Amino acid sequence: MMVGGVLIIVGAALYMFWPLPSFVAFSLGSLAFSSMQLQQSYEGSSFVVRRLRRQQLLGAIAFLIAACLMAMQTFRFGFALRNEWVVALTIGCVLELYTVFRIPAELKKS
Repeated sequence: MMVGGVLIIVGAALYMFWPLPSFVAFSLGSLAFSSMQLQQSYEGSSFVVRRLRRQQLLGAIAFLIAACLMAMQTFRFGFALRNEWVVALTIGCVLELYTVFRIPAELKKS
């Protein structure tokens, strides 16, 4: 999961200079990160944590959508020929960042 997160950051940061290698890094990172997020589960009964967990899964899916949009821009196919992937990446980052702080706080409360 950590390696996937690092690859996401490296791929997004270097896209301006090396589109193809950074696309590969970003795609592998988002696949690794999202697959680990989707394998985790919450078995408790707290409604708030379940809601936060769903938001976390939406953030992981946003990373996968960003990888698809980045592929469209890199290989010039489909509708996303500009920087639409940045919007999906931003949504994913905001959701992941919010839930990474809120879930432990809610688990600590209960």
